[in-house]
Amino acid sequence: MKQYRMQRLGDQLRDEISKLIITEQVKDPRVSTFLTVNRVDVSNDLCYGKVYVSSFLPDAQVKTGVEGLNSAAGFIQSAIAKKLRIRQFPHLTFYVDTAMKEGFEMVQKLNELEREERDADSETAGTE
Repeated sequence: MKQYRMQRLGDQLRDEISKLIITEQVKDPRVSTFLTVNRVDVSNDLCYGKVYVSSFLPDAQVKTGVEGLNSAAGFIQSAIAKKLRIRQFPHLTFYVDTAMKEGFEMVQKLNELEREERDADSETAGTE
């Protein structure tokens, strides 16, 4: 039951952080509205929260955006703490999450290999 609560809290934090980014309430110029919050992992004692952020922007821009979010973490925490009714609000740390981009690139590579295989099969079928 406790794990379910942590997951629900993580989902709620993800939604609130995303709203702050999209509505441009985070005033840091490094933070782009194209940043996506993938997930938030909250520790069992509610002391820490790891926020995983990704985007299809170039890696350098995502990295600087995450740095901007880390510098605005205090503002983000206080803005969300006013909305949520929890006893202790977790200290948020933002990380770059490359899993989505890597997955997209993997699918592209698989599609390319499939196309090459189809082309090779059609060439061998035409010579027979």
